[in-house]
Amino acid sequence: MNPLNRRAVRTAAALATTAALFPLAACGTAEGDSAGNGDTVVVRIPDPKNSGVLALGKKNGSLGKALAKVGARVEWTGSSGPFAPAAQALNAGQLDVATGSITSGVTALTQKPGFKLFSATTPDGSGEGILVRKDSGIKTVKDLAGRKVAVNQGGTGEYLLLKALARHGVPAKDVERVYLRPDQTASVYKTGQVDAWASWAAYSVAELGSGDSRFVADGAAVGSDNYSFHAVRTGFAEQHPEVVKALYAYLRTGSAAQKADPEKYVNVFTDRGPTAVTGTAKELQLRILREGGTVEPIGAEDIERFESVARFYLDQKVLRKPVDIKPHVLDVEALG
Repeated sequence: MNPLNRRAVRTAAALATTAALFPLAACGTAEGDSAGNGDTVVVRIPDPKNSGVLALGKKNGSLGKALAKVGARVEWTGSSGPFAPAAQALNAGQLDVATGSITSGVTALTQKPGFKLFSATTPDGSGEGILVRKDSGIKTVKDLAGRKVAVNQGGTGEYLLLKALARHGVPAKDVERVYLRPDQTASVYKTGQVDAWASWAAYSVAELGSGDSRFVADGAAVGSDNYSFHAVRTGFAEQHPEVVKALYAYLRTGSAAQKADPEKYVNVFTDRGPTAVTGTAKELQLRILREGGTVEPIGAEDIERFESVARFYLDQKVLRKPVDIKPHVLDVEALG
C-alpha cells in the first residue's frame, strides 16, 4: 500500500499542522485571550510571512494605526497557510481572523463552525491549477487517467482536480488522489512520487517560475469558482463588530492598492531565502496580483457561487451532507 495514502498518516499530518501553526494556550478562555490589556482589543491573525496586504501593514505599521482607531491591536499567531488548520483554530478560540478559499471553507462549514465569512475575492484563474513536470508526458487533462495527483483533501487542490476531470469527461476513480499537506508536497512532486500537483499561487508560482513545470489546466480553464475569503471567529465578531469593520476596510483598500501597484507587496521583508520570489517567479506573482480581484463584501451572487462549490463537492462525495452557506456569512457593511 502506498504510505502516502494511509488514513493514519493523513490524520497525523493534519494534527501536526494544526499543532505547529496554532499552539494551544495553556489557560484562559477564547474571549479572555482576545481581551488584551485595559480597553485594548487583541485581534489574533496568522503571520502573513513575506507578501501581501497584511505583510506590508505589519512592516510599515499602517495596520496597527488602522486598528488603534477602534481600540484594537494585532497579535500575530502562528503563520498563514491552508484554511483547514486555521478553521480548527478559529473553532477552538485560538485565532480571531483567517484567510481561506471557499473550497476548504465549505468543508469546514460542515463541522459546527465557530466562524463567519466577511469578505470575498474573485477566483485566481491564472495562479491556481494542475501542475505537471514538462518531461512528464502529460499533455492534456485526459492524460491524468491512471496517474497519481497530489491534492490537499477537501480544499483547493482536490476541487481543481475534480473540476478538471469532470469538464474533460475523465471518471474521478481513474485518477489516484494522493492526499498531502501543501507544504510537504513540493519534494514529493519534484522526485516523481506523484505525476501532478493540483495547487494554488502560494505554491504553484515557485514551480512555474523554475521553468520545469507548467499547468495542464489552470483555474480559468476548469471553470473554478474558488473564491478566497476572510473569516472571523463568531464570538469576536459579536463582541467587537467595529474592529471587524475596520479590518475589512483596511483589507479592501489595501487589496485595491496591491492590484494597482503590486511591486511593494512582494518580498516585503526580504528578497532572499525560501519566502522570497525572484526572476520568472516574481514576474508571474506580479502578473497574478495585477490581474487578481480585490476584497469585497459578500453579496447574493457570491453566496450562490459558494453554494455551487458545495453542491459540486456533494455530487463528488467529498461532502457527505449539504451546506447552507448564507447563515455563515456576515454582512460586514451593516456592522456598527
